Amino acid sequence: ETYSPYQDKDLTDGNVFDSGDLELCFGSSESALVDIESRAAEILRDGKLPLLLGGEHLVTLGAVRAAVKKYPDLHIVHFDAHADLRPQYEGSPFSHASVMYRAVADLGLPLTQFAVRDFCREEAEIRKQFNVTHFDGYFLARVGMPEQPLPEDFPKNIYITFDVDGLDSSIMPATGTPSPGGINWREAQYILERCVAGRRVVGLDVVELAPIEGLHHADFTAAKLTHLIMGLAHDANHKE
Repeated sequence: ETYSPYQDKDLTDGNVFDSGDLELCFGSSESALVDIESRAAEILRDGKLPLLLGGEHLVTLGAVRAAVKKYPDLHIVHFDAHADLRPQYEGSPFSHASVMYRAVADLGLPLTQFAVRDFCREEAEIRKQFNVTHFDGYFLARVGMPEQPLPEDFPKNIYITFDVDGLDSSIMPATGTPSPGGINWREAQYILERCVAGRRVVGLDVVELAPIEGLHHADFTAAKLTHLIMGLAHDANHKE
């Protein structure tokens, strides 16, 4: 359904254009990132909101590189089971496990993370080094949802990246590294609402869906999540 009774909005209320799949150079992460950045930059120049669907979480880096050139005060809002803050993983600095490290270390971007519950000791130290704000899965389960997850002085322009394994594996098993202890649908909805309030969403992505043959509910969950974020971003951006 294109209509959301929760938001009383329909996808047809706004202008949505599907630019199709982006053909990437197989075997070269750097070349793929250049192509993604170029397409995202083109969309941003046209005054539109880029939405990426993946696939590998590394795709986020290409879009963020484009977004920060237009919005230097950009802040990343990151939902994930994993911190993705490794300087490199399996010998590569361009890995799904390193995408947030590239954002904070190479681009100097502030980062807020939600629902993380799997990371190594090195990543815990990197969080301290780069002053990464985090509301991890364990914290959210024990303390509850933050009423104001982003501080008042938080930059206005945000990029939302949502790895579907941020959701609990009971509702999102169709991903490369499903993990128990994640957030449920209502919790994701609540946090996203709070994050976009008073902000401008300048880019977003939903990544790491790995469909399982014969299992349909996870695919629909990812689609509905994308629908939700699109609606919230549209409303936030049109309150100015």
